[in-house]
Amino acid sequence: MTHTPRMLLVLSENWTLTGGRADLPAVVRWAREAEDAGFDSVMVSEHIVLGPDAAADGIMGNPRDYALPGNQDPYTPWPNSLLLLAAIASVTERLRLAAAAVLAPLRHPLLLARELGTLDLISEGRLLVQPTVSWSKDEYDALGVPFGRRGRLLDEHLEIWAKAWGPSPISHDSEHYPFRDVYFEPKAYRPEGPRLWFGGQHLHGPVLRRLVRYGHGFHPLGRPSPQDMHLLKDAMAEAGRDVADLEMIGGTQGVFHDDHSTADLAAALASIPEQLEQGFTTFCVKPNQFIDDPAGVGAFCRDVIRRVEALTA
Repeated sequence: MTHTPRMLLVLSENWTLTGGRADLPAVVRWAREAEDAGFDSVMVSEHIVLGPDAAADGIMGNPRDYALPGNQDPYTPWPNSLLLLAAIASVTERLRLAAAAVLAPLRHPLLLARELGTLDLISEGRLLVQPTVSWSKDEYDALGVPFGRRGRLLDEHLEIWAKAWGPSPISHDSEHYPFRDVYFEPKAYRPEGPRLWFGGQHLHGPVLRRLVRYGHGFHPLGRPSPQDMHLLKDAMAEAGRDVADLEMIGGTQGVFHDDHSTADLAAALASIPEQLEQGFTTFCVKPNQFIDDPAGVGAFCRDVIRRVEALTA
């Protein structure tokens, strides 16, 4: 069974189109243009700080490529994702707002639940959250958070968020975030809180466990193997859930012929029909992989929608 593809515009890492400082309002404008063009959602990722380990494997050759662990210039701008999404929520009506790579262990879970819940209310339930532990030890060290405990900290966040969306008062007994009888009001837009996506480079134990217990969407980094998909299906079934109920987030990847040129959009979109057949329904596209004109994002979004409709007609 195939579905109509939903297109997601990646608004992070487009610094060949905008510098990430005084021109941040352009990013908000792009989101409105994406909505007008027929896009389903936008995505903003985050880092709080970067350290030398950001470039441990050497900086990416073409600055239009995706940022990965160890390939980033430490000077790369990373504006606050939730504030940026709040600005986007105020100028859009139906566009879903994906807060990707939310580095939960770097905050207290009640504080982050407050921020997420408020953004979900402002957007009237349009918020998607992909919490993660990330990869930069330098970032954890700078914020005084033990890097080796990041997985356990994320698990506690998820437990506490689930409590926060439920009836007050709430309590939590743990080594890291103990509290008693606190009242958390207002709640998020939905009784169960914002939609949660999980993903990463590999569908290993913790990611799979969190996805099965809390997840509404699976957003792998790259294409998952058939073995990963079988593992996911079996784990969901064992938990009494149907893998078909998960939103499956695929993507497009530009191929650069040198370090100075954009990629071919048609070639990047060509894999969408195959991904649809595999069960993926939502597809990420990053505009600066394909265009260099910051004034051309609206036209680019319309072009993407036309091409995708032609591919899947």
